[in-house]
Amino acid sequence: MPNYVFYDFETCSSNVSYGQIIEAAAVLVNDDFQELDRYEGRCRLNPGIIPEAMALIVNKSSVAMLKNTNLSHYQMIKQLMEKFNRWKNSVFFGYNSIDFDEEFLRRTLFKNLEYPYITVTNGNERGDLLGLARAAHLYYPDCIKTPISSKNNPLFKLDQLAPMNNIKHDKAHSAMGDVLATVEIAKLLSKKAPNVWKASLITTNKDKCLQIIKDEELFCTNFFYGKATPFVLTYVCQHPWNYAFCFDLKADPSYYFKLSVQELKKEIFDTKPRVMRTIKHKKHPIIMNAGYGINFDSYKQLGLPKLRERAKMIRENKDFARKVNSILEEDIREKQELDSQLDVYAEESIYKKFPTNEDSAIMPEFHKVDWKDKFSILQKFKDERFQYFGKRILYEESPESLPKKEYNIIHKEIASRVLSTNNEKWNTIPRTYSEIDTLRNKFKEDKEKLKALEDINSYVEEMEKIYQKAS
Repeated sequence: MPNYVFYDFETCSSNVSYGQIIEAAAVLVNDDFQELDRYEGRCRLNPGIIPEAMALIVNKSSVAMLKNTNLSHYQMIKQLMEKFNRWKNSVFFGYNSIDFDEEFLRRTLFKNLEYPYITVTNGNERGDLLGLARAAHLYYPDCIKTPISSKNNPLFKLDQLAPMNNIKHDKAHSAMGDVLATVEIAKLLSKKAPNVWKASLITTNKDKCLQIIKDEELFCTNFFYGKATPFVLTYVCQHPWNYAFCFDLKADPSYYFKLSVQELKKEIFDTKPRVMRTIKHKKHPIIMNAGYGINFDSYKQLGLPKLRERAKMIRENKDFARKVNSILEEDIREKQELDSQLDVYAEESIYKKFPTNEDSAIMPEFHKVDWKDKFSILQKFKDERFQYFGKRILYEESPESLPKKEYNIIHKEIASRVLSTNNEKWNTIPRTYSEIDTLRNKFKEDKEKLKALEDINSYVEEMEKIYQKAS
């Protein structure tokens, strides 16, 4: 069995493209959840990064930490990657990690001239404990205790879930505190919902997951709409974005076989609830035997024989699959035409254009040479994005290694960004002042938080003075 890596980041912002990781923690365990190794690091905030005040309040990051911590961001990421590279052939787990921590990690590595896809290469696979916990509770409600919302739905916030299940979580919203709590949640689910845990380990590999979806005549999975909702589905065709496109067997497929292309297009995109659904097999869906689905009212009255009959009808109708596929392809073409008209900054371009083999080969060389030699290495990159990222690294880590002209260009660009009064994609100084004012009113009875806000405000004022001189 593979080892598991549980990891978590605390960040200065919720923005995965423009924010920064300020604290990282990871623990390597075996398949019995015995700890084998760990990493914990905290770093300074990079010049030109304006933090979100609420993010710092939540993860209790003081201004002193942001300014005076031993490690720079570049150094911390380098340390973390050394660990992750040693922990190969593992399953990487986090809590709500695939849509947040993982995206932060990928973009951070991309901007640091590192290979971004470390959790799905080098023999590694990835999973997400949040989705797993929701699925386990759906199929085995007694396996884990949860708080209940005002709408009578189970809640899965880690800082509430852990204490309700007698899991020590003294340092909630610290990276290591959240990692250790996540390990204990995983351990609990593996014991109390073993069938769900075993199923989850199969779909940590995207290729195996897609193959299961294609091979199984019908299966049960769940989507989240305020609460986990089960669906019994069968495979129709592959979405042009390489996802699996599936049919909900609650519906009688014979009705949809008779529809024109335009009528079917309306059913696919406009009619709710949707009869066809995309399964993002790269994002660790939990795929269960179809028998789990008939425990729920929407499928119970149909029974497995009827569901199998409908699945067989779908799978044998190749003309229907081709018609659905052509509708999806047309939709993607339209979206790509619109997408091509949008401005995309280098920081958010990770999935727009992949590095060439030549540029990928230059990246390790950049990291190996001394700071004084790094700028000359940057000139070898054909892709302007990597030249830009390299210059930003030099600006942040060794400004004296940048030619004065290049330093001034970067400095002025950052000044223009952080001082902007427009509604930018990144956080700005005016936006943070506005956020601080709102939070002062919200926390007017909390002296500790008010003091933290004053410190953040002073820090932002320092940044403002520095960048006003460059504008």
